[in-house]
Order: sequence, then C-alpha cells, then structure tokens
Amino acid sequence: MKGAQFVREARKRAGLTQAQLAERAGTTQSAIARIERGGVAPTFERIVDLVRACGFDLDVHLVPYDDSDWSVATWALQRTPSERVSGNINAVRFVASARRVTDGSRG
Repeated sequence: MKGAQFVREARKRAGLTQAQLAERAGTTQSAIARIERGGVAPTFERIVDLVRACGFDLDVHLVPYDDSDWSVATWALQRTPSERVSGNINAVRFVASARRVTDGSRG
C-alpha cells in the first residue's frame, strides 16, 4: 500500500472530507488531494502525521520477506493448463479423503 492510500483510507474511515483533514493538519484541501492522487510523494513522517490527524496510527514493523506466492505462481506457469487442472483435482480428492478419515474417527 502506498502512502496516498494510507491517507485516503484513514480519512474515509474517520468520515472526514479532504477539507476537514486539511484543517486538522494545517494544510490545504488541494494539498491533501494531491497526496491522495499520488501527485506528490510525501515523507513517511508526513503520512504518519496525516493518518494521526484522522485519529489513527500506523503500526510499522519489519517481517521476514515471504515470496512463496511468487514461487507458487512461477511453478504453476511452468505447467500446462491440463497439468494445473489435474493437480487441483488431485488436491480436492486428497482433502475429501482426509475429511472422510477424520469424520470417521470422531464416531
């Protein structure tokens, strides 16, 4: 998510207009519009200030990078459509089989 999206989302969740946010933040409505439109690239500190002016805060922390979605997509693109369909059918059968086993063991 880009800074502009954080500002727009916070403003909308707070039920504020651009003009109301601008007044709270000590700027102009057109400046808020430019930020939300992506016409300018505000600093991280400015984004945090605007989000806080909406009554929210950003909780930023580092997490390990996970590219597993890209790995799965790359793997799938190397398969033919038939291979992908067959793999999905096998997965559905596996899950159905596992459910039968677990449902039978509850009795």
